[in-house]
Amino acid sequence: MDERFEVSTERSSLPPHRKDALRVGTMRRIAAARVRYYGLEAMTDDVMLIVSELLTNALQHSGTTEIRLVITVADGALRVRVRVRDGMPAPATPRRPGPAAESGRGLLLVDAVAKENGGAWGTSEAGAETWCCLPLPGQGQL
Repeated sequence: MDERFEVSTERSSLPPHRKDALRVGTMRRIAAARVRYYGLEAMTDDVMLIVSELLTNALQHSGTTEIRLVITVADGALRVRVRVRDGMPAPATPRRPGPAAESGRGLLLVDAVAKENGGAWGTSEAGAETWCCLPLPGQGQL
């Protein structure tokens, strides 16, 4: 069941436009459909949350014109890997927003979901890609 699919979104300016937010929703639904297609319904909510947060983070902070989402379901590796490539040279880092802040918790949510499921997340060496891996149901920790 090795599978990889990619979806790209192009953007024209900062901050994200309403149509960019709609693209995140569309990409979430595509990711959820793919996860369900592989019989991994138990992972749908977690994958959708991770896709949402990583894409939104890239849209809000990268300033690039193309963002790529890659989801890999690898039987041999027994995991689902979500990768968002935005081309930025600096790695994404979690912020510690105050209690009244309306944003800034996305990477903290990704971290919590990854830990809760025995997975991991991080950035590529160059920082151009943020990723999250979750073990397939019944596979334990990565």
